[in-house]
Amino acid sequence: MILKKGNKLYSILTGKCPKCHHKLMYKNRNAYQLSQTLEMHERCAHCQTKYKIEPSFFYGSMYVSYGVGIGFAVAVFILTFIVFERSLVFSFIAIVCTLIGFMPIIMRLSRNIWINLFMSYDAELAKKK
Repeated sequence: MILKKGNKLYSILTGKCPKCHHKLMYKNRNAYQLSQTLEMHERCAHCQTKYKIEPSFFYGSMYVSYGVGIGFAVAVFILTFIVFERSLVFSFIAIVCTLIGFMPIIMRLSRNIWINLFMSYDAELAKKK
């Protein structure tokens, strides 16, 4: 199975610690709690991994969010314009609405991807406690 502990995709899609895959990185599980969308724990409660490797570490995730947003936009365009054969204007409106609606998810997903580029799963840390 693709989504199992030890796989980067597991950490990226669930928002779990990239080192041990046990605890959630975010203080609030609900990404749509807009005031807390990007609030993260300082460290993992299980393995004590520090999430913010250096000051301004997550600024790099803005570059990732651009790519993730483009992915969402292309998927919506293909669905609306090619599959459902709607007008170009309808497709662009659908893209804008999708990007606005999924903004908290895109922001978290981008952070998850960014931190997983720099950290890898450690089976020894996962076994602690």
